[in-house]
Amino acid sequence: MVPSDAAGAILKPSDPVPADAISVQGPNFEEPLSLQGFLESYERIGFQANSLGRAMNIVNKMRKWRLSDEPIAADESEEYLDPQVRANTRCNVFLGYTSNLISSGIRESILHLVKHKHVSVLVTTAGGIEEDFIKCLGKTYLADFNLDGAELRKKGMNRIGNLVVPNDNYCKFEDWLTPILDAMLEEQKATNVPWTPSSFIRRLGKEINNEESVYYWAYKVT
Repeated sequence: MVPSDAAGAILKPSDPVPADAISVQGPNFEEPLSLQGFLESYERIGFQANSLGRAMNIVNKMRKWRLSDEPIAADESEEYLDPQVRANTRCNVFLGYTSNLISSGIRESILHLVKHKHVSVLVTTAGGIEEDFIKCLGKTYLADFNLDGAELRKKGMNRIGNLVVPNDNYCKFEDWLTPILDAMLEEQKATNVPWTPSSFIRRLGKEINNEESVYYWAYKVT
């Protein structure tokens, strides 16, 4: 017989499950499944898949939202009283990422979002800028997380996680960038107007003139 104290702790009856509770359920691969349906299934998979599913829902809601969906506030600005203006006022979707995502194949996903205007603003690190241009000038290769750094250095190679970048790529980047920096400096001196970081990146996107670049498309579509 189970001691009463143990039974009270271990065999305690469950509280009623809330009516709106969502049960765990993965995708049913025995039925026709679209990519959209597969992604929607993430909401019920559990662990970090839930976070991805919620994020997709939030982004989709942001893309559909218009100011006209909201009631007019008592202190609404004059310009937002016009029904047409309200119907055309949308969310600005900010996409933030670190340089390793540009170094990897996620770069092409980011490029697609920018090219087709699915995001309004990019927020990234300096490496997230330069790695994009470097990949326009030379390839990055798949390798291994456990490669010896000293041995790679002897071969003129650089490791980013399980990726390898030849030193030559960085030399090509410097050769490409230096004259552009000189030209931009002269333009700022001539106009006496210092450039913002976004102006600087926009100019590089124009100069690279390469459809494989995220920042080429950021320049092109704005």
